[in-house]
Amino acid sequence: MLITDGGFFPGMERMYINQEYVRALSLAGAVPLLLPVIEDEEDAIREQIERVDGVLLSGGHDVNPLTYGEEPQRQLGFIFPEVDEHQVAAARIAASLQKPMFGICRGMQIMNVAFGGTLYQDLSQVSEQHLKHFQQSKMYVPGHTVEISEGSRLHQVFGQETILTNSFHHQAVKDIAPGFVVNARAKDGVIEGMERSDGVFTLAVQWHPEMMVDKNADMLNLIRAFVRAVATKQRGQ
Repeated sequence: MLITDGGFFPGMERMYINQEYVRALSLAGAVPLLLPVIEDEEDAIREQIERVDGVLLSGGHDVNPLTYGEEPQRQLGFIFPEVDEHQVAAARIAASLQKPMFGICRGMQIMNVAFGGTLYQDLSQVSEQHLKHFQQSKMYVPGHTVEISEGSRLHQVFGQETILTNSFHHQAVKDIAPGFVVNARAKDGVIEGMERSDGVFTLAVQWHPEMMVDKNADMLNLIRAFVRAVATKQRGQ
């Protein structure tokens, strides 16, 4: 979920999602619905989540560090605290309702924060020698290597321990949330994926598979894995 200014209407804001998410989910067999931000209304957010079968937490702006108990550092980018609050609440409600969840880029960071994890506000806090994680190339072009943990749900999707992904982030997961395990890392050690090892499908990746589906069938299979989990859960109810 992204928020931008109202263009010709100063002071107004727009909520939108990039077309790549819509197309990838549609190709995977889902019917995507955009859940707009509702401020300070947890009952309304709960009703939003009750009306859908699964939740995809998308990419977007930086996560407000105050959300996970840290003060803003100078490398922090633009934030929308109201979006953070809505998505953290949505993730927690989805978990309580046993709804399958899939996080992409910022969505992984929100998922981690929602359940007690923390973030690096900028990758310079990891190491000055980290890889290039915000590539300057077309969105479908692989940016670096990711190593996948054998035995993980993510490994079941790809069937291999090394893949190439795109990369468009400067924040990253630091302390993993309780109940989650790391399922993928870049070669510099940066966490590139996380999942719950038990229970309903709850998985997130730091890259953008939705941008790669036309060039990489495995990325579409990753999104299909989420959609299949949603369908399986729905049939079981």
